[in-house]
Amino acid sequence: MKQNSLVPNKGLSLSQAQSISNLCNQRAIEIAAQLHVVNNFTKKVKVDGELKTTVEGHELPANIIDLLNNKASLHACQAFLMENIKAKDAMLKTARNETADLSEVSYPELPKFTDPAKGSLGEVNEIWAWEQLTTKELNEYFEAEAYAAHIGQFIHKDGILTGLRNELPNIPAIDWMVIKDGEKTPITITKHHTASGLLKIHEELAAIHREKEQRVNYFKAKVKNLVTKKNGEIAKHNADIQNAAAKVNNDLQASYETALRKANEQANDIRAEFEKKRQAKINEIAVMRIDVDPRFQETVNEFLTKLPDSEE
Repeated sequence: MKQNSLVPNKGLSLSQAQSISNLCNQRAIEIAAQLHVVNNFTKKVKVDGELKTTVEGHELPANIIDLLNNKASLHACQAFLMENIKAKDAMLKTARNETADLSEVSYPELPKFTDPAKGSLGEVNEIWAWEQLTTKELNEYFEAEAYAAHIGQFIHKDGILTGLRNELPNIPAIDWMVIKDGEKTPITITKHHTASGLLKIHEELAAIHREKEQRVNYFKAKVKNLVTKKNGEIAKHNADIQNAAAKVNNDLQASYETALRKANEQANDIRAEFEKKRQAKINEIAVMRIDVDPRFQETVNEFLTKLPDSEE
């Protein structure tokens, strides 16, 4: 950082320094204007018998050295004042832009929450349940299903046995056939089934069908019950996992929030202490004035008396 001549409660205020700097600049401009017109000769020409001046001659002033010294001292004083004005502005800007150092605050990392879906199981279906049956049970099921299906097909509506039973009462004892020339010849019809015989067969097959169908239904119900039971176990398993994950995650969240709250409190304390010091520093800089170097004092004194008291 550049050195400056700023000191507390002593010397020129920035308002005074700015005004004096402006006055130095105006005075230096006036001197520069005097020097700008200096030349080495005068030019004259005779026109119609009358002598006319084309170039006015301006010799160096007798006090040229004093003028140059004065001009240099004015600019030197102005440079001195402006440098210190800028220094104070820079110090104020730096102080106002400073921020608290929070490097010692240890903020907690976001917790790694447990995934409630991890370890969860999907529901099973009847394909899974059929795979749980023993080979013996499956073989019995295949047998019972085949018996129930084919016997049922034989005895149920539109089945062969039902057709025979429906047809038997309607078979006539005799029928006629035309052989030739419209002459009818009797056909003897002999029934080889009786209604009671067909009924007996139906009853025996119906009993077998009921038995086999009951076994088929037993295995189908068993499969559905296996699915229901297993999915109930899976639901409980998944609920236990989710509850455990929720507890872990709640504990992690609570610990994180506690640590974060402590970190924020520490940061707020640091900011408050920093702000207190920063304001004190700003106030200290604000009352700083320019301690005029003796080499510029004469110039400053010359203009200082011309300033209004309001600029003190």
